[in-house]
Amino acid sequence: MTVQDSATAPFAIAARSGTLLAALGVGAFSLTFPATAWALEGLGPWTVTTVRMVLAALIAGSCLLALRVPLPERCHLPGLLVVAAGVVIGFPLLTTLALTSSSTSHAAVVVGLLPLTTAAFSAVRTGARPSRTFWLAALAGAAAVLAFALLQSGGAPTAGDLYLFAALLVCAAGYTEGGRLARHLPGWQVIGWALIVCLPLAVPAAALALIAEPVRLTPHAVIGLLWVAAGSQFLGLLLWYRGMAAIGVTRASQLQLAQPLLTLVWSVSLLGEHLTAAAPLTALAVLVCVVVTQRAQT
Repeated sequence: MTVQDSATAPFAIAARSGTLLAALGVGAFSLTFPATAWALEGLGPWTVTTVRMVLAALIAGSCLLALRVPLPERCHLPGLLVVAAGVVIGFPLLTTLALTSSSTSHAAVVVGLLPLTTAAFSAVRTGARPSRTFWLAALAGAAAVLAFALLQSGGAPTAGDLYLFAALLVCAAGYTEGGRLARHLPGWQVIGWALIVCLPLAVPAAALALIAEPVRLTPHAVIGLLWVAAGSQFLGLLLWYRGMAAIGVTRASQLQLAQPLLTLVWSVSLLGEHLTAAAPLTALAVLVCVVVTQRAQT
């Protein structure tokens, strides 16, 4: 091994490790929509959103307390508020509302636009300048998703699509800010403190939702709620932010282009949904963009 190889080896290992962590996060996220659909079988959308926040915050708070993690520095608070608003509150609420009228397979393909929106936010927030090949591949994936959404809705976006498009914007902002913070704080602390910030709002909101909406604790509803709280809201984001800190927001975001295809598998196997030919074809087209963007210099 040459001196140059020895010098670059740690960076290569860190890149592989970061890619693996981000990919595991995507795997956890791919189950979010099916789990939310299960939770909605026995709970209302506001109940699902607020109770998952409370449960995830309790998990995060227990970990922070057990490990005696000091409070984050004051300079990190604005970033944590952006993460909380986008990832803890905005995206879960908007996607849950969308799933009351949209299938999980449709929602999964539309959310394939998230990598492009995240890359755009990252470019503005961090000054990153992805290559032309990167942008062409990301735009091609976005165009495929947009065409799919319009084809499925008869040429005009539905209310569910509007919820999903809004969710993309707030989530991209949260991902970008969380990826930046994860360079200064461990990834699990970023999402942990963001969840704690939301707890004073989440507890009364959950109490009101439980009173206002019907509650039917079926096995599916319980399993779905537990997964979106522990798996998606905490574990998935922990892995995701650590991965982004290692390989960068822009490159990590493109791994999410594989998420729609994974969610389609869960939609069929767990929910028994029947897919139109356009859904897997669009997801495969988007998956091709993963390969191109990962190979493109960023």
